[in-house]
Amino acid sequence: MNELVKHSGLTVADDGNAISKGYMPGWANDFETEALPGALPLGMNSPQRCNYGLYGEQLSGTAFTANPPERTWCYRIRPSVKHSHRYEKIDLPYWKSAPCIDPDVISLGQYRWDPVEHTDKPLTWVTGMRTMTTAGDVNTQVGMASHVYLVNTSMVDDYFFSADSELLVVPQEGRLRFATELGIIDVEPKEIAIIPRGLVYRVEVLEGPCRGFVCENYGQKFELPGRGPIGANCMANPRDFKAPVAAYEDREVPSTVTMKWCGQFHVTKINQSPLDVVAWHGNYAPYKYDLRAYCPVGAILFDHPDPSIFTVLTAPSGHPGTANIDFVLFRERWMVMEDTFRPPWYHKNIMSELMGNIYGQYDAKPQGFVPGGMSLHNMMLPHGPDKEAFEKASNANLGPDKLDNTMSFMFETRFPQHLTGFAAKEAPLQDDYIDCWTDIEKKFDGTPGKK
Repeated sequence: MNELVKHSGLTVADDGNAISKGYMPGWANDFETEALPGALPLGMNSPQRCNYGLYGEQLSGTAFTANPPERTWCYRIRPSVKHSHRYEKIDLPYWKSAPCIDPDVISLGQYRWDPVEHTDKPLTWVTGMRTMTTAGDVNTQVGMASHVYLVNTSMVDDYFFSADSELLVVPQEGRLRFATELGIIDVEPKEIAIIPRGLVYRVEVLEGPCRGFVCENYGQKFELPGRGPIGANCMANPRDFKAPVAAYEDREVPSTVTMKWCGQFHVTKINQSPLDVVAWHGNYAPYKYDLRAYCPVGAILFDHPDPSIFTVLTAPSGHPGTANIDFVLFRERWMVMEDTFRPPWYHKNIMSELMGNIYGQYDAKPQGFVPGGMSLHNMMLPHGPDKEAFEKASNANLGPDKLDNTMSFMFETRFPQHLTGFAAKEAPLQDDYIDCWTDIEKKFDGTPGKK
């Protein structure tokens, strides 16, 4: 066991590894944190000489003139130019980027998948990514991709960052650690993590095997939705998002950094850990969020409101009110509406909806949509309850009813989502999903007042 030395909110082993001891609360705050006392300059960003011989460097998540700007000043052992060398292109055949339109795949339809099975093959965060759908265009920075990750092996002296996107990570099984330049984030089921574009990190397995979902956002970064008439409370509260405290590694060891850039992957070799930020301040940072802190709102007299009331995070587009991506959560909640069909109604939507089940049973699909599974209802394709859900909801004796032991989510985008070859040919597709509506009966007979 290595001897541990404590430094201002983190623990550092004598091999140079740093372990976070906490988080800072608040969404989009201007944080400041240091792992060594005095490492953070006071009153300025770029002193002539930084303490400890550190280098000052700015990480910008927006253009300089954006309002408000999103940036973080880092004080690091080496500048990032020392963590980048000549790049060699590599192939990650299961990680796809938009546009990715396979002429042999039909994306028009209603689709549902069983959980993608684990494998004995060693898979890291990078090699275990399996793209299900893509939308938009990574080159013009609009749209998204949805993935399933299968991870059973920690990255060792191996690091990754995406110049294309921020990643919204939704664990479904297992526990992961994201050791990032700005600190350490541990996530498990019922939590999410948001990893910003351009941030270097390593992913370790704390408890595996691990499986979950990823929304890769090419466009404007996620933000909290406007609450409108809901007001200042409920939904996702800013204080419940947690950013990591500073933690650094000072390790001289051959390492690799894999970079995703315009949908292609390249690797560079360096001679040290790039996670060497000793102090930082700013508002461009990774976060974790406990989905159990989400406070849902709903109708308390009649009718079923639109699912937009369950939006946790939204990535805006250039069209107000029409998101590049909405991340929507369907968790435990009370249903109390009178004389109302309570499950989601039948509908067609201009938005494309990809859903995943974290645990439990979804009320509109009591069968088939299992934990770890996914479904896709593409733009303007009709969907809604199956016959069992419809009959149960239509004939129930209505009273207060709690939907318990349930947590599903939706990645909703303004763009059509195209299936990858993996989603269409390798993932466990439920070929009979479309048949769940076959036995819905005609009830109309022209009789006035019939229900």
